[in-house]
Amino acid sequence: MGTQTVERFEESLQGVADSCRRVAPSGVQDALAEVVIEPAVGVPLGPTFDELDVTLPESVVVDPSVAELDAAATGVTPAGLGIADYGTVTVQSRADGDELVSLYPKRHVSVLSADDVVPDMPAAFERLEEAFDAGTTTHVLETGPSATADMGSLVQGVHGPEQVHVVVVEPDA
Repeated sequence: MGTQTVERFEESLQGVADSCRRVAPSGVQDALAEVVIEPAVGVPLGPTFDELDVTLPESVVVDPSVAELDAAATGVTPAGLGIADYGTVTVQSRADGDELVSLYPKRHVSVLSADDVVPDMPAAFERLEEAFDAGTTTHVLETGPSATADMGSLVQGVHGPEQVHVVVVEPDA
């Protein structure tokens, strides 16, 4: 997606996420080292990132047990899409456990390809329709930390992460 769309996504994240860092594939390890607090769990980043030779740090446990998930301070997942207008990322519900890894630890780190940032919801729905037609059945839309004000003042982290960090990988950088 265009540089302007990624810039708008980054601006939108300023109001909802704890951090956003744009990096070349070679900078992903350093970017993750800055935001991952151990113990950390994760899921495979998938084909997009395999092609870019982007991997998770060795300290991130992939395919975590229930005990490892319970003890994790950070969960690292790939994001399917970034929606520039809102600073929203989508997390696919895969057998790898993306949903659990993104929602259970107090800190969630999304790794997103700049090519997967779309400008708005209509564009996101088009891309999601393609994914659904290809057999993907569920995506969680995440816009910053989980929050509720049901019982009075705003409380974060009630039913999801308290902190959200996004690493945008710019394949051509």
